[in-house]
Amino acid sequence: MATIAEEAGVGIGTVYRHYPTRGALFAALTVRAFHLVLQHARAAALSDESAPAALTQFFDQTITARDDLILPLHGGPVIHDEKVVTLRTEIRELLGQVLARGRRDGTIRPDVTAIDIIITGAMLAQPLPHVADWDRLARRQARIYVAGLAPTDRRLPA
Repeated sequence: MATIAEEAGVGIGTVYRHYPTRGALFAALTVRAFHLVLQHARAAALSDESAPAALTQFFDQTITARDDLILPLHGGPVIHDEKVVTLRTEIRELLGQVLARGRRDGTIRPDVTAIDIIITGAMLAQPLPHVADWDRLARRQARIYVAGLAPTDRRLPA
């Protein structure tokens, strides 16, 4: 907590006044992270682009915001808070809308779920150690993943 106070340029008392425990601080950071992911999911759902393009945008935004994401899938604590549950549900629903749009126009295979997209986004936002240009590599992996979401008859031959 002292390091956080120092990095933020405030006294430790200020940190404890707002976040009396480490758990409270982690909960606030988790809620903030889920709000960011929600913004990305909402942008994908509202996009006029194809579902694959909207999902690529979702992954790009998630990769860009990776340093601000304190999520359970990144080793953060699992927060059992009503706010977090509500945010997670809304994220799943919005990504589900994107997937449904893609299923309707034949660009997304039927077995893909919003959880698949969320897990992949979390993995892409977590840099591997000793990778020099993670953002470039993660975006390449996202493009490969999105291409694999196409129904088998729409994929390019190997």
